[in-house]
Amino acid sequence: MGGPTLAQSRISTEPVLSAGDDLDVLVAFSREAYDAHRSEVRKGGVILYDSGGFQVDDDDNTLGLPIDELAKSTGNPRAANMVLLGAIAHLVNMPEEYLPDFVMKRFNRGRAGDVAVIKANIMALSLGREQARSRGFSIGELELPQKPEFEQIMVKGNDAISLGAVAAGLDTFIGYPISPATAILVFMERNLIGPGKFAYQASSELEAINAVLGAGYAGKKAMTATSGPGLSLMSEGLGMGWMMEIPVVVVDVQRGGPATGLPTKTEQSDLLAALNPAHGDARFPIIAPGTVEECFYATVKAINWAERYQGPVIVLSEQVFAERNQNIPKPDLDKLVIERRKVYSGERGYRRYEGADLSPMPLPGGPGSYVANASEHDPMGDTTHLAHRHVEMTERRFNKLKLLEDGTYEGEHQEEPIALMPWGASKGPAREAYNIMRERGQRVGWYYTMYLHPLPPKLLEELRQKELVLVPELNYQGQFASILRSQGVRAEAITQYNGLPFKVRDLVARVTERAKSPKGVMVRA
Repeated sequence: MGGPTLAQSRISTEPVLSAGDDLDVLVAFSREAYDAHRSEVRKGGVILYDSGGFQVDDDDNTLGLPIDELAKSTGNPRAANMVLLGAIAHLVNMPEEYLPDFVMKRFNRGRAGDVAVIKANIMALSLGREQARSRGFSIGELELPQKPEFEQIMVKGNDAISLGAVAAGLDTFIGYPISPATAILVFMERNLIGPGKFAYQASSELEAINAVLGAGYAGKKAMTATSGPGLSLMSEGLGMGWMMEIPVVVVDVQRGGPATGLPTKTEQSDLLAALNPAHGDARFPIIAPGTVEECFYATVKAINWAERYQGPVIVLSEQVFAERNQNIPKPDLDKLVIERRKVYSGERGYRRYEGADLSPMPLPGGPGSYVANASEHDPMGDTTHLAHRHVEMTERRFNKLKLLEDGTYEGEHQEEPIALMPWGASKGPAREAYNIMRERGQRVGWYYTMYLHPLPPKLLEELRQKELVLVPELNYQGQFASILRSQGVRAEAITQYNGLPFKVRDLVARVTERAKSPKGVMVRA
Protein backbone atom coordinates (compact mmCIF):
# COMPACT_ATOMS: atom_id res chain seq x y z
CA MET A 1 0.00 0.00 0.00
CA GLY A 2 3.03 2.28 0.20
CA GLY A 3 3.42 2.60 -3.57
CA PRO A 4 4.64 0.62 -6.57
CA THR A 5 6.80 -2.42 -5.95
CA LEU A 6 8.74 -4.67 -8.25
CA ALA A 7 10.79 -7.84 -8.24
CA GLN A 8 13.32 -8.96 -10.82
CA SER A 9 15.06 -12.23 -11.59
CA ARG A 10 18.13 -12.83 -13.71
CA ILE A 11 19.10 -16.35 -14.75
CA SER A 12 22.49 -17.16 -16.23
CA THR A 13 25.06 -19.91 -16.57
CA GLU A 14 27.69 -17.25 -15.77
CA PRO A 15 28.05 -15.43 -12.43
CA VAL A 16 25.37 -12.74 -12.17
CA LEU A 17 27.12 -9.43 -11.54
CA SER A 18 24.29 -6.95 -12.07
CA ALA A 19 20.55 -6.67 -12.60
CA GLY A 20 21.15 -6.36 -16.35
CA ASP A 21 20.34 -3.50 -18.69
CA ASP A 22 17.23 -4.81 -20.48
CA LEU A 23 14.30 -7.07 -19.71
CA ASP A 24 13.50 -10.25 -21.63
CA VAL A 25 10.09 -10.48 -19.98
CA LEU A 26 8.09 -7.77 -18.23
CA VAL A 27 5.08 -8.81 -16.15
CA ALA A 28 2.85 -5.81 -15.49
CA PHE A 29 0.01 -6.13 -12.97
CA SER A 30 -1.07 -2.51 -13.43
CA ARG A 31 -1.15 0.19 -16.09
CA GLU A 32 1.31 2.17 -13.99
CA ALA A 33 3.84 -0.69 -14.08
CA TYR A 34 3.31 -1.13 -17.82
CA ASP A 35 3.89 2.55 -18.57
CA ALA A 36 6.89 2.81 -16.24
CA HIS A 37 8.83 -0.23 -17.46
CA ARG A 38 7.82 -1.09 -21.04
CA SER A 39 10.74 0.93 -22.41
CA GLU A 40 13.13 -1.42 -20.57
CA VAL A 41 12.07 -4.47 -22.62
CA ARG A 42 14.66 -5.44 -25.22
CA LYS A 43 13.84 -5.93 -28.86
CA GLY A 44 12.37 -9.41 -29.16
CA GLY A 45 11.26 -9.42 -25.52
CA VAL A 46 7.70 -9.94 -24.33
CA ILE A 47 5.34 -7.98 -22.09
CA LEU A 48 2.81 -10.01 -20.12
CA TYR A 49 0.00 -7.97 -18.61
CA ASP A 50 -3.28 -8.52 -16.79
CA SER A 51 -5.90 -7.96 -19.47
CA GLY A 52 -8.59 -8.23 -16.82
CA GLY A 53 -7.25 -5.16 -15.06
CA PHE A 54 -6.39 -2.81 -17.95
CA GLN A 55 -6.09 -2.77 -21.71
CA VAL A 56 -3.27 -1.81 -24.10
CA ASP A 57 -2.85 -2.13 -27.84
CA ASP A 58 -1.51 -5.64 -28.36
CA ASP A 59 1.40 -5.98 -30.74
CA ASP A 60 4.15 -8.48 -31.56
CA ASN A 61 5.67 -8.29 -28.07
CA THR A 62 2.56 -7.81 -25.90
CA LEU A 63 0.54 -10.68 -24.46
CA GLY A 64 -2.54 -9.94 -22.37
CA LEU A 65 -3.78 -12.68 -20.06
CA PRO A 66 -6.99 -12.69 -18.01
CA ILE A 67 -4.91 -13.66 -15.00
CA ASP A 68 -7.52 -13.50 -12.25
CA GLU A 69 -10.16 -15.19 -14.40
CA LEU A 70 -7.83 -18.09 -15.21
CA ALA A 71 -6.80 -18.42 -11.58
CA LYS A 72 -10.43 -18.54 -10.41
CA SER A 73 -11.17 -21.28 -12.91
CA THR A 74 -8.75 -23.54 -11.02
CA GLY A 75 -10.77 -23.18 -7.82
CA ASN A 76 -7.97 -21.19 -6.15
CA PRO A 77 -7.97 -17.42 -6.93
CA ARG A 78 -4.54 -17.16 -5.30
CA ALA A 79 -2.98 -19.17 -8.15
CA ALA A 80 -2.61 -16.06 -10.34
CA ASN A 81 1.19 -16.06 -10.08
CA MET A 82 1.24 -19.66 -11.29
CA VAL A 83 -0.64 -18.65 -14.44
CA LEU A 84 2.14 -16.20 -15.17
CA LEU A 85 4.89 -18.70 -14.34
CA GLY A 86 3.37 -21.15 -16.76
CA ALA A 87 3.34 -18.53 -19.50
CA ILE A 88 6.95 -17.54 -18.80
CA ALA A 89 8.03 -21.19 -18.77
CA HIS A 90 6.68 -21.56 -22.31
CA LEU A 91 8.39 -18.35 -23.45
CA VAL A 92 11.81 -19.75 -22.52
CA ASN A 93 10.98 -23.35 -23.47
CA MET A 94 11.41 -24.61 -19.90
CA PRO A 95 10.74 -28.38 -19.60
CA GLU A 96 7.16 -28.85 -18.43
CA GLU A 97 8.00 -31.06 -15.47
CA TYR A 98 10.16 -28.49 -13.65
CA LEU A 99 7.44 -26.29 -12.22
CA PRO A 100 4.92 -29.03 -11.27
CA ASP A 101 7.75 -30.75 -9.37
CA PHE A 102 8.43 -27.48 -7.56
CA VAL A 103 4.74 -27.02 -6.72
CA MET A 104 4.47 -30.49 -5.23
CA LYS A 105 7.55 -29.96 -3.04
CA ARG A 106 6.51 -26.45 -2.04
CA PHE A 107 2.92 -27.13 -1.02
CA ASN A 108 3.09 -30.70 0.27
CA ARG A 109 3.22 -29.61 3.92
CA GLY A 110 1.19 -32.35 5.58
CA ARG A 111 -1.86 -30.11 5.99
CA ALA A 112 -5.49 -30.64 5.15
CA GLY A 113 -6.15 -29.23 1.72
CA ASP A 114 -2.61 -29.67 0.38
CA VAL A 115 -3.82 -31.90 -2.46
CA ALA A 116 -6.36 -29.30 -3.62
CA VAL A 117 -3.78 -26.51 -3.48
CA ILE A 118 -1.26 -28.55 -5.49
CA LYS A 119 -3.89 -29.52 -8.07
CA ALA A 120 -5.05 -25.91 -8.54
CA ASN A 121 -1.52 -24.56 -8.92
CA ILE A 122 -0.50 -27.20 -11.46
CA MET A 123 -3.68 -26.46 -13.40
CA ALA A 124 -2.82 -22.74 -13.32
CA LEU A 125 0.65 -23.49 -14.72
CA SER A 126 -0.92 -25.44 -17.60
CA LEU A 127 -3.41 -22.67 -18.36
CA GLY A 128 -0.69 -20.05 -18.52
CA ARG A 129 1.52 -22.21 -20.70
CA GLU A 130 -1.33 -22.94 -23.10
CA GLN A 131 -2.26 -19.25 -23.36
CA ALA A 132 1.29 -18.33 -24.41
CA ARG A 133 1.54 -21.32 -26.76
CA SER A 134 -1.77 -20.61 -28.50
CA ARG A 135 -0.71 -17.01 -29.21
CA GLY A 136 2.60 -18.10 -30.74
CA PHE A 137 4.89 -16.28 -28.31
CA SER A 138 8.49 -17.34 -27.62
CA ILE A 139 11.73 -15.55 -26.78
CA GLY A 140 14.24 -18.38 -27.00
CA GLU A 141 15.48 -21.19 -24.86
CA LEU A 142 17.26 -21.36 -21.53
CA GLU A 143 20.77 -22.78 -21.50
CA LEU A 144 21.08 -26.13 -19.77
CA PRO A 145 21.99 -25.71 -16.12
CA GLN A 146 25.68 -26.19 -15.28
CA LYS A 147 26.19 -27.52 -11.80
CA PRO A 148 29.31 -26.03 -10.20
CA GLU A 149 31.96 -28.16 -8.56
CA PHE A 150 31.36 -26.45 -5.20
CA GLU A 151 28.38 -26.60 -2.85
CA GLN A 152 26.04 -23.61 -3.01
CA ILE A 153 23.48 -21.94 -0.76
CA MET A 154 20.70 -19.53 -1.72
CA VAL A 155 20.79 -16.54 0.62
CA LYS A 156 19.75 -12.90 0.90
CA GLY A 157 22.26 -10.16 1.65
CA ASN A 158 20.79 -9.34 5.07
CA ASP A 159 20.79 -13.01 5.99
CA ALA A 160 24.39 -13.35 4.81
CA ILE A 161 25.33 -10.50 7.15
CA SER A 162 23.51 -12.23 9.99
CA LEU A 163 25.13 -15.60 9.27
CA GLY A 164 28.55 -13.97 9.16
CA ALA A 165 27.98 -12.39 12.55
CA VAL A 166 26.89 -15.68 14.08
CA ALA A 167 29.86 -17.48 12.51
CA ALA A 168 32.19 -14.87 14.03
CA GLY A 169 30.86 -15.66 17.50
CA LEU A 170 28.33 -12.86 18.00
CA ASP A 171 26.92 -12.91 21.53
CA THR A 172 24.57 -9.94 21.62
CA PHE A 173 22.37 -8.21 19.04
CA ILE A 174 20.14 -5.28 19.90
CA GLY A 175 18.37 -3.34 17.18
CA TYR A 176 15.40 -1.22 16.21
CA PRO A 177 13.31 -1.88 13.07
CA ILE A 178 14.12 0.29 10.05
CA SER A 179 14.02 -0.39 6.31
CA PRO A 180 15.98 -1.96 4.75
CA ALA A 181 17.81 -3.44 7.78
CA THR A 182 14.89 -4.93 9.73
CA ALA A 183 15.43 -8.46 8.42
CA ILE A 184 18.72 -8.62 10.35
CA LEU A 185 16.89 -7.95 13.63
CA VAL A 186 14.26 -10.56 12.75
CA PHE A 187 16.95 -13.12 11.90
CA MET A 188 18.71 -12.56 15.21
CA GLU A 189 15.52 -12.80 17.24
CA ARG A 190 14.90 -16.19 15.66
CA ASN A 191 18.42 -17.58 15.57
CA LEU A 192 20.72 -15.91 18.11
CA ILE A 193 19.62 -18.25 20.86
CA GLY A 194 21.21 -20.53 23.41
CA PRO A 195 23.44 -20.10 26.46
CA GLY A 196 25.22 -16.74 26.51
CA LYS A 197 23.33 -15.43 23.45
CA PHE A 198 20.93 -12.49 23.54
CA ALA A 199 18.82 -10.72 20.90
CA TYR A 200 16.46 -7.88 21.71
CA GLN A 201 14.34 -5.22 20.00
CA ALA A 202 15.10 -1.87 21.56
CA SER A 203 12.72 1.08 21.79
CA SER A 204 14.94 3.30 19.64
CA GLU A 205 18.30 3.52 17.90
CA LEU A 206 19.59 5.47 20.91
CA GLU A 207 18.82 2.56 23.20
CA ALA A 208 20.25 0.07 20.69
CA ILE A 209 23.69 1.69 20.38
CA ASN A 210 24.06 2.27 24.11
CA ALA A 211 22.94 -1.26 24.92
CA VAL A 212 25.43 -2.88 22.56
CA LEU A 213 28.16 -0.65 23.96
CA GLY A 214 27.27 -1.99 27.38
CA ALA A 215 27.52 -5.53 26.07
CA GLY A 216 30.88 -4.78 24.44
CA TYR A 217 32.16 -3.28 27.69
CA ALA A 218 31.13 -6.48 29.48
CA GLY A 219 33.24 -8.59 27.11
CA LYS A 220 30.58 -9.67 24.62
CA LYS A 221 30.80 -9.57 20.85
CA ALA A 222 28.00 -7.12 20.16
CA MET A 223 26.27 -5.76 17.05
CA THR A 224 23.35 -3.62 15.91
CA ALA A 225 21.92 -2.88 12.46
CA THR A 226 20.22 0.20 11.08
CA SER A 227 19.97 2.49 8.07
CA GLY A 228 20.95 6.11 7.47
CA PRO A 229 18.42 7.82 9.78
CA GLY A 230 19.27 5.38 12.58
CA LEU A 231 23.00 5.89 12.06
CA SER A 232 22.44 9.61 12.59
CA LEU A 233 20.72 8.92 15.91
CA MET A 234 23.60 6.68 16.96
CA SER A 235 26.17 9.43 16.38
CA GLU A 236 26.84 10.33 20.02
CA GLY A 237 26.91 6.70 21.09
CA LEU A 238 29.44 5.87 18.40
CA GLY A 239 31.63 8.75 19.54
CA MET A 240 31.40 7.37 23.06
CA GLY A 241 32.49 3.93 21.84
CA TRP A 242 35.47 5.52 20.06
CA MET A 243 36.52 7.41 23.20
CA MET A 244 35.97 4.51 25.62
CA GLU A 245 37.52 1.98 23.18
CA ILE A 246 34.64 -0.47 23.27
CA PRO A 247 34.38 -3.20 20.55
CA VAL A 248 31.05 -3.06 18.71
CA VAL A 249 29.81 -3.49 15.12
CA VAL A 250 27.16 -1.30 13.48
CA VAL A 251 25.64 -2.44 10.17
CA ASP A 252 24.29 0.40 8.05
CA VAL A 253 22.12 -0.87 5.18
CA GLN A 254 22.10 2.26 3.04
CA ARG A 255 19.02 3.65 1.36
CA GLY A 256 18.33 6.93 -0.43
CA GLY A 257 18.56 10.00 1.77
CA PRO A 258 18.79 12.39 3.57
CA ALA A 259 16.01 12.23 6.21
CA THR A 260 13.34 9.65 5.32
CA GLY A 261 14.52 9.94 1.73
CA LEU A 262 13.94 6.83 -0.38
CA PRO A 263 13.44 3.95 2.09
CA THR A 264 12.95 1.32 -0.64
CA LYS A 265 15.65 2.51 -3.05
CA THR A 266 19.39 1.96 -3.09
CA GLU A 267 22.16 4.52 -2.74
CA GLN A 268 25.78 4.83 -1.62
CA SER A 269 25.45 8.15 0.14
CA ASP A 270 26.21 7.29 3.79
CA LEU A 271 29.96 6.87 3.31
CA LEU A 272 31.05 10.25 4.63
CA ALA A 273 28.60 9.96 7.53
CA ALA A 274 29.86 6.47 8.40
CA LEU A 275 33.49 7.53 8.20
CA ASN A 276 32.88 10.46 10.56
CA PRO A 277 29.65 9.71 12.44
CA ALA A 278 30.77 11.48 15.61
CA HIS A 279 31.75 15.08 16.20
CA GLY A 280 35.39 15.84 16.89
CA ASP A 281 38.43 13.94 15.71
CA ALA A 282 37.22 10.41 14.97
CA ARG A 283 37.48 8.31 11.82
CA PHE A 284 35.80 4.94 11.90
CA PRO A 285 36.82 1.67 10.27
CA ILE A 286 34.51 0.82 7.35
CA ILE A 287 34.00 -2.42 5.45
CA ALA A 288 31.62 -2.19 2.46
CA PRO A 289 30.69 -5.52 0.82
CA GLY A 290 30.27 -5.52 -2.95
CA THR A 291 28.38 -8.83 -3.38
CA VAL A 292 25.94 -10.98 -1.43
CA GLU A 293 28.81 -13.38 -0.75
CA GLU A 294 30.96 -10.57 0.60
CA CYS A 295 28.16 -9.61 3.02
CA PHE A 296 29.04 -12.77 4.95
CA TYR A 297 32.80 -12.26 5.03
CA ALA A 298 32.59 -8.51 5.61
CA THR A 299 30.68 -9.08 8.84
CA VAL A 300 33.10 -11.75 10.04
CA LYS A 301 35.95 -9.34 9.40
CA ALA A 302 34.15 -6.42 11.05
CA ILE A 303 33.69 -8.36 14.28
CA ASN A 304 37.34 -9.41 14.15
CA TRP A 305 38.41 -5.80 13.58
CA ALA A 306 36.27 -4.54 16.46
CA GLU A 307 37.79 -7.11 18.79
CA ARG A 308 41.32 -6.47 17.53
CA TYR A 309 41.47 -2.69 17.79
CA GLN A 310 38.87 -2.39 20.56
CA GLY A 311 36.45 0.08 19.02
CA PRO A 312 33.40 0.52 16.76
CA VAL A 313 33.44 -0.79 13.18
CA ILE A 314 30.88 0.08 10.47
CA VAL A 315 29.64 -2.46 7.91
CA LEU A 316 28.29 -0.37 5.03
CA SER A 317 25.81 -2.49 3.09
CA GLU A 318 23.07 -1.36 0.68
CA GLN A 319 19.37 -1.78 0.00
CA VAL A 320 20.17 -3.55 -3.26
CA PHE A 321 21.66 -6.43 -1.24
CA ALA A 322 19.10 -6.50 1.57
CA GLU A 323 16.51 -8.72 -0.11
CA ARG A 324 18.59 -9.96 -3.06
CA ASN A 325 18.32 -13.75 -3.01
CA GLN A 326 21.36 -15.23 -4.72
CA ASN A 327 23.20 -18.53 -4.92
CA ILE A 328 26.74 -18.25 -3.55
CA PRO A 329 29.46 -20.77 -2.66
CA LYS A 330 28.73 -22.22 0.76
CA PRO A 331 31.20 -20.69 3.24
CA ASP A 332 33.67 -23.12 4.76
CA LEU A 333 33.40 -22.33 8.46
CA ASP A 334 36.53 -24.34 9.23
CA LYS A 335 38.61 -21.84 7.24
CA LEU A 336 37.36 -18.76 9.07
CA VAL A 337 39.82 -16.96 11.32
CA ILE A 338 37.93 -15.82 14.43
CA GLU A 339 39.54 -13.29 16.76
CA ARG A 340 38.91 -12.22 20.34
CA ARG A 341 40.10 -9.11 22.09
CA LYS A 342 43.14 -9.09 24.32
CA VAL A 343 41.91 -9.27 27.91
CA TYR A 344 43.90 -8.05 30.89
CA SER A 345 44.77 -10.76 33.41
CA GLY A 346 47.54 -9.14 35.47
CA GLU A 347 47.80 -7.50 38.87
CA ARG A 348 46.39 -4.33 40.41
CA GLY A 349 47.53 -0.92 39.34
CA TYR A 350 46.73 -1.44 35.67
CA ARG A 351 46.37 1.68 33.52
CA ARG A 352 43.80 0.90 30.83
CA TYR A 353 44.66 3.68 28.36
CA GLU A 354 48.42 3.74 28.76
CA GLY A 355 50.63 3.50 25.68
CA ALA A 356 50.59 4.72 22.11
CA ASP A 357 48.20 2.11 20.76
CA LEU A 358 46.47 -1.03 22.02
CA SER A 359 46.39 -2.32 25.59
CA PRO A 360 44.60 -5.39 26.98
CA MET A 361 41.00 -4.73 27.99
CA PRO A 362 39.85 -5.42 31.55
CA LEU A 363 36.45 -7.08 31.95
CA PRO A 364 33.99 -6.49 34.80
CA GLY A 365 34.66 -8.90 37.64
CA GLY A 366 38.26 -9.43 36.56
CA PRO A 367 41.52 -7.67 37.34
CA GLY A 368 42.30 -4.20 36.05
CA SER A 369 39.48 -1.91 37.18
CA TYR A 370 39.16 1.31 35.20
CA VAL A 371 36.73 4.06 34.23
CA ALA A 372 35.25 3.64 30.74
CA ASN A 373 35.04 7.37 30.19
CA ALA A 374 33.49 9.29 27.29
CA SER A 375 35.19 12.46 28.50
CA GLU A 376 38.84 12.95 27.71
CA HIS A 377 40.81 10.95 30.22
CA ASP A 378 44.22 9.98 31.48
CA PRO A 379 45.69 6.45 31.19
CA MET A 380 43.61 5.28 34.17
CA GLY A 381 40.40 6.65 32.68
CA ASP A 382 39.94 9.61 35.02
CA THR A 383 38.61 12.79 33.38
CA THR A 384 41.22 15.38 32.49
CA HIS A 385 41.33 18.58 30.43
CA LEU A 386 45.12 18.76 30.29
CA ALA A 387 46.31 19.58 26.79
CA HIS A 388 49.07 16.98 26.69
CA ARG A 389 46.62 14.23 27.72
CA HIS A 390 44.22 15.14 24.89
CA VAL A 391 47.11 14.98 22.41
CA GLU A 392 48.30 11.68 23.86
CA MET A 393 44.86 10.02 23.79
CA THR A 394 43.91 11.35 20.34
CA GLU A 395 47.10 9.92 18.86
CA ARG A 396 46.52 6.64 20.68
CA ARG A 397 43.02 6.27 19.22
CA PHE A 398 44.17 6.98 15.67
CA ASN A 399 47.30 4.82 16.00
CA LYS A 400 45.11 1.80 16.72
CA LEU A 401 43.77 1.97 13.16
CA LYS A 402 47.16 0.72 11.94
CA LEU A 403 46.17 -2.65 13.41
CA LEU A 404 43.51 -2.91 10.68
CA GLU A 405 45.73 -2.61 7.62
CA ASP A 406 45.40 -6.28 6.67
CA GLY A 407 42.57 -5.81 4.16
CA THR A 408 42.89 -7.45 0.76
CA TYR A 409 42.14 -6.01 -2.68
CA GLU A 410 41.67 -6.96 -6.32
CA GLY A 411 43.93 -5.63 -9.05
CA GLU A 412 44.08 -6.43 -12.75
CA HIS A 413 46.11 -4.80 -15.52
CA GLN A 414 47.77 -2.71 -12.85
CA GLU A 415 50.23 -1.31 -15.37
CA GLU A 416 47.52 0.79 -17.02
CA PRO A 417 47.59 4.56 -16.27
CA ILE A 418 43.81 4.70 -15.89
CA ALA A 419 41.96 2.47 -13.43
CA LEU A 420 38.33 1.74 -12.68
CA MET A 421 37.67 1.39 -8.96
CA PRO A 422 34.08 0.92 -7.79
CA TRP A 423 33.00 0.29 -4.22
CA GLY A 424 30.08 -1.52 -2.63
CA ALA A 425 27.27 -2.77 -4.86
CA SER A 426 28.56 -0.80 -7.85
CA LYS A 427 31.20 -3.51 -8.12
CA GLY A 428 29.00 -5.84 -10.22
CA PRO A 429 27.89 -3.38 -12.94
CA ALA A 430 31.39 -1.87 -13.04
CA ARG A 431 32.93 -5.31 -13.48
CA GLU A 432 30.64 -6.09 -16.41
CA ALA A 433 31.53 -2.72 -17.95
CA TYR A 434 35.23 -3.38 -17.39
CA ASN A 435 35.02 -6.78 -19.08
CA ILE A 436 33.32 -5.24 -22.11
CA MET A 437 35.92 -2.48 -22.38
CA ARG A 438 38.83 -4.91 -22.17
CA GLU A 439 37.24 -7.09 -24.87
CA ARG A 440 37.10 -3.99 -27.07
CA GLY A 441 40.79 -3.40 -26.56
CA GLN A 442 40.40 -0.39 -24.31
CA ARG A 443 43.27 0.13 -21.91
CA VAL A 444 41.96 0.37 -18.38
CA GLY A 445 42.94 -1.31 -15.12
CA TRP A 446 40.77 -2.70 -12.35
CA TYR A 447 40.92 -2.19 -8.60
CA TYR A 448 38.46 -3.09 -5.88
CA THR A 449 38.39 -3.57 -2.13
CA MET A 450 35.68 -3.77 0.49
CA TYR A 451 38.09 -2.33 3.07
CA LEU A 452 37.41 1.37 2.60
CA HIS A 453 39.02 2.55 5.83
CA PRO A 454 41.74 1.94 6.45
CA LEU A 455 42.59 1.16 2.83
CA PRO A 456 45.18 -1.57 2.32
CA PRO A 457 48.49 0.40 2.24
CA LYS A 458 49.80 -1.31 -0.90
CA LEU A 459 46.56 -0.53 -2.73
CA LEU A 460 46.81 3.12 -1.77
CA GLU A 461 50.41 3.20 -2.95
CA GLU A 462 49.42 1.81 -6.36
CA LEU A 463 46.47 4.17 -6.76
CA ARG A 464 48.69 7.18 -6.13
CA GLN A 465 50.72 6.26 -9.21
CA LYS A 466 47.73 6.40 -11.57
CA GLU A 467 47.01 9.24 -13.96
CA LEU A 468 43.32 8.81 -13.25
CA VAL A 469 41.16 6.60 -11.03
CA LEU A 470 37.49 6.55 -12.03
CA VAL A 471 35.08 5.73 -9.20
CA PRO A 472 31.49 4.70 -10.07
CA GLU A 473 29.30 5.44 -7.05
CA LEU A 474 25.62 6.02 -6.34
CA ASN A 475 25.66 9.46 -4.75
CA TYR A 476 25.67 13.12 -5.80
CA GLN A 477 28.89 14.24 -4.15
CA GLY A 478 31.30 11.57 -5.37
CA GLN A 479 32.04 10.64 -1.77
CA PHE A 480 34.62 7.88 -2.14
CA ALA A 481 36.42 9.75 -4.91
CA SER A 482 36.75 12.75 -2.58
CA ILE A 483 38.19 10.52 0.15
CA LEU A 484 40.73 9.11 -2.30
CA ARG A 485 41.71 12.62 -3.40
CA SER A 486 42.29 13.56 0.24
CA GLN A 487 44.81 10.70 0.34
CA GLY A 488 46.75 11.80 -2.71
CA VAL A 489 44.93 9.85 -5.44
CA ARG A 490 43.90 11.53 -8.71
CA ALA A 491 40.35 10.23 -8.42
CA GLU A 492 37.19 11.32 -10.18
CA ALA A 493 33.67 10.08 -9.51
CA ILE A 494 31.16 8.77 -12.01
CA THR A 495 27.95 9.43 -10.13
CA GLN A 496 24.30 8.41 -10.29
CA TYR A 497 21.64 9.30 -7.73
CA ASN A 498 18.25 8.12 -8.99
CA GLY A 499 17.82 5.34 -6.41
CA LEU A 500 18.69 2.64 -8.93
CA PRO A 501 21.85 0.63 -9.70
CA PHE A 502 24.09 1.52 -12.65
CA LYS A 503 23.27 0.11 -16.08
CA VAL A 504 26.31 -1.50 -17.64
CA ARG A 505 26.05 0.24 -21.01
CA ASP A 506 25.87 3.64 -19.29
CA LEU A 507 29.08 2.91 -17.41
CA VAL A 508 30.83 1.75 -20.57
CA ALA A 509 29.87 4.97 -22.33
CA ARG A 510 30.75 7.28 -19.45
CA VAL A 511 34.08 5.65 -18.60
CA THR A 512 35.09 5.57 -22.27
CA GLU A 513 34.21 9.22 -22.77
CA ARG A 514 35.95 10.39 -19.60
CA ALA A 515 39.14 8.48 -20.39
CA LYS A 516 39.60 10.31 -23.70
CA SER A 517 41.17 13.27 -21.89
CA PRO A 518 44.77 14.27 -22.81
CA LYS A 519 46.20 12.57 -19.72
CA GLY A 520 44.14 9.45 -20.10
CA VAL A 521 43.76 8.16 -23.63
CA MET A 522 42.20 4.75 -24.13
CA VAL A 523 43.35 3.14 -27.38
CA ARG A 524 42.87 -0.21 -29.01
CA ALA A 525 45.66 -2.68 -28.44
